[in-house]
Amino acid sequence: MKQSKKMSVMAAMIASAFVLSACGGSTSNGVSSSTSPSYSSSSTSSQYGGSSTGSYLTENIGDRVFFETDQSSLNSSSRGALRAQAEWLAQNANISLTIEGHADERGTRDYNLALGARRANAVRDFLISQGVDSARLQTISYGKERPVSLCSDDSCWSKNRRAVSVIR
Repeated sequence: MKQSKKMSVMAAMIASAFVLSACGGSTSNGVSSSTSPSYSSSSTSSQYGGSSTGSYLTENIGDRVFFETDQSSLNSSSRGALRAQAEWLAQNANISLTIEGHADERGTRDYNLALGARRANAVRDFLISQGVDSARLQTISYGKERPVSLCSDDSCWSKNRRAVSVIR
């Protein structure tokens, strides 16, 4: 009798694992539940030697800028990174971006969603001022919902106060 009970518990655990693994794909709004952004990997033109891929944006141009606590203003370092993004976008006219706004864990959910939106819009507005067509840019705020670093310390919080450009 003990053996059959162990077998049914093990079968229930295996079934639960299958159910849980099936739930990990995407949220109800179609956004991936992964904390790392997904990028397109197709090159749009051999003229740029593969420079139109998400990995090229991330590794060579820079896909993110960081903010001070409770701020949405761009510092000189952020503006430099965004100028490079604008130049890259000028060379890859068929690429559009989603700009994700993020916040650290402090503050309410609503406050951080609004702060993330202000950060994403600050990046969008700067890229537009550099000549990028507004139709190629969309924004979304994740607030504190998608941290890249988890701890209650400024070393983590500073990494989470960001805006990330993702190829769509």
